[in-house]
Amino acid sequence: MVLANFFEDVGKYVLMMRKVMTFPQRWKMFFRQYMDEVQKLGLDSIWIVIIISFFIGAVIVVQIALNMNNAFLPRYTVGFVSREIVVLEFSSSIMSLILAGKVGSNIASEIGTMRVTEQIDALELMGVNSANYLVLPKLVGLMTFIPVLVVLSMVLGIFGGYFVCHFTHIVAVADFEYGIQSFFKPFYVWYSISKSICFGGIIASVSAFFGYYAEGGSLEVGKASTNAVVMSSILILISDLVLTNLMMQ
Repeated sequence: MVLANFFEDVGKYVLMMRKVMTFPQRWKMFFRQYMDEVQKLGLDSIWIVIIISFFIGAVIVVQIALNMNNAFLPRYTVGFVSREIVVLEFSSSIMSLILAGKVGSNIASEIGTMRVTEQIDALELMGVNSANYLVLPKLVGLMTFIPVLVVLSMVLGIFGGYFVCHFTHIVAVADFEYGIQSFFKPFYVWYSISKSICFGGIIASVSAFFGYYAEGGSLEVGKASTNAVVMSSILILISDLVLTNLMMQ
């Protein structure tokens, strides 16, 4: 029964995405909705990215400095390792998991509310491709703006580490700066950005799926929102493992 439900959901997801991935019926309306979604899903998420990235970057440096107090390791190792953690995993994968909770629940609850209040049925009666009209602007908006959030997270994570070094002297600022610059590979930045675009697509499409097929009342909308966050997080982790093996070979 569980396996049958899984394949049924996969089939419904594929059918929904086939409807989503068509050209908009009215481009002017699409671009207007696209800008609204960039504002709602992207710009409104900047504050949480700033706060979390800054403090996590500071904590990473403190933890590494305290646990790598070895005479055989140069002190610039703290800056090098913290940069690798922030750039390779935190700013793309962990930040996407956080955004799945904020953005994913927003998308699922918004579309789910429209479904249970029969607004989507009204769009279908008017001959509008409801999946394309509602989901495509969110999908494109999040996928195009999430690289901005990732780069911002990288900068603030490293700045948080610099801040804690400057004010606590747990590591000399010069050593931290040297570690940040040592053995830097620009490919790692593009690797993280590429992952984040994929994760943005997962968050938007999976959350929209659970909202689009919500049934019942407000309780079902809440359940759809929860399921969207859980499933998006699981798929992000699986995709992270697959993409890391493919891109870092």
